[in-house]
Amino acid sequence: MKKENAILTISTIGLGILVGISSLLLSLFLNLIEKIFLHFDETALQPIVTGTPGSARVASVLVGGIISAVIWWVLRTKVTPPTTIEKGLSGEKMPLVQTALHVITQIFYVGTGGSVGRELAPREAGAMIAQKWQAGLVKCRLGILSKDDTHLLMAAAAGAGFAGVYNAPVTGMFFCVEVLFKKISLRSVSVSLTMSIIATLISDAVKGTAPYYLVGKNAFQAQFLPIAVLIAILCGLLGALFRKSFKWAERQKPRNSKMLWQLPLASLLTGLVSINFPQIMGNGRALAQFSFNTTDNHLLLILLFGAIAKYLVTVLTIRAGAFGGTLTPSVAIGGAVGAIIGILILPFMAIPIWQSALLGGCSLLAASQQAPLMALFMIFEVCHLGSMALVPLGLGVAIAIAVSRLVLNPSN
Repeated sequence: MKKENAILTISTIGLGILVGISSLLLSLFLNLIEKIFLHFDETALQPIVTGTPGSARVASVLVGGIISAVIWWVLRTKVTPPTTIEKGLSGEKMPLVQTALHVITQIFYVGTGGSVGRELAPREAGAMIAQKWQAGLVKCRLGILSKDDTHLLMAAAAGAGFAGVYNAPVTGMFFCVEVLFKKISLRSVSVSLTMSIIATLISDAVKGTAPYYLVGKNAFQAQFLPIAVLIAILCGLLGALFRKSFKWAERQKPRNSKMLWQLPLASLLTGLVSINFPQIMGNGRALAQFSFNTTDNHLLLILLFGAIAKYLVTVLTIRAGAFGGTLTPSVAIGGAVGAIIGILILPFMAIPIWQSALLGGCSLLAASQQAPLMALFMIFEVCHLGSMALVPLGLGVAIAIAVSRLVLNPSN
C-alpha cells in the first residue's frame, strides 16, 4: 500500500508538470494562430478581432475550416482514429500521434475563428499524457496502480489540462471528481487538486494571472435574488435545450467525405455572420465579455441576435464535423440571455446588467454541462469574484440544474 501511495504521489506531481507544459504550449499555439490568421492578440480587454476587414475574418475561418476538415477526415477514415476521454477511462488506448494531431487541430480551428470551445483539447491532451505515463510505469516495472487510481490519474490530468489553460485549479478538480471520475473523496480531491494547482502554476509563470473575463465590482444586493431566480429558470431551460442540441450534433457528425464540404460550409456561415458581428467567432469569450460590458438598453436586439446566432452556429459547426468544447459557448449564450433580462428590468430595478449577465452565463453553463459545482467555481475563478457572489450564483446554479433535469429526465 505504501508503494502504491508513493507511485500515486510521484505520478500526481509528474503529470501536473507535464500537463501544465502541455496546456501552456496549447495556449501559446492558440495565440500564434490568432496572430497569423486574424492579426490580433487576444486579451480580456480585447477578446475579439475588430481591426481587420470582414473579408479577412471570412477568409480566416473558411481556410481554418477547410484545413481542419481534411485533417479530421484523415483521422477518422484513414488511420486509427483518436478516442474520447470517456473511452480512454474505460481502457481504450488513446494513440499518441493521432490524439496530438486531433488536439492541435481543435486549437487551430478555434484560433482561426471556428465557433467551438477550446477546453476539450487540453483535457484530451492531459488524459492521453496520463495514459502514456501509466503505460511507461508498467513498461519500466516501476509499479502497477489499481484500476481506481488509474482512472483517477487520467481524470485528474484531464481536469488539470483545463486548469492550466484557464488558470482555474478548483474548476479542474471539480471537472475530475464531478464529471469524469464521479467520486468525491479525500484521495480523489487531493490528487486532482494538487495536479491542477501544479499545472496552473506552470501556465501562470508565462501567461500571468489576469482574469479571463472582466466584470464589475458592484456588490450583489438582496433585491437581485428574485431576478436571479427568473434568470436561472430561463437559463435552466435553455441550457437543457443546448445540451440536447450539441449531443444530437455530436451523434450526427459525418464519418465520411461529407465532412470535407460540410465543415467548410459551417465555417463560411460563421465568417459571413462575423462581417457584422465579429463576436460570433471563436469559443464565445467575445460574446460573453460583450454581455458583461453592456450598460444600457441600446444593445438589446444585438444581444438577442448574438445569443441565437452563437447557439445555432455552434451546434451546426459540431454537426458539420468539428471537435471542441461547449463550456465557453454556454457562458456566452447564457451571458447574452442574462444581459437581456437585465436590460428589461432596468427601468424597474437599478441592478447592474453585468450581474444578470454573469448569473445567466453561470446558470446556463451548469445546466448544459450538468455539473453545478464545476460551473459555479469556474465562473468564480475565471472572473476573480469575491465571496459575496456565492449566494446569488449558487442559487442560480441550483435552480438551473433542477429545471434542466426536469427537461432532460422527465420520467425521474
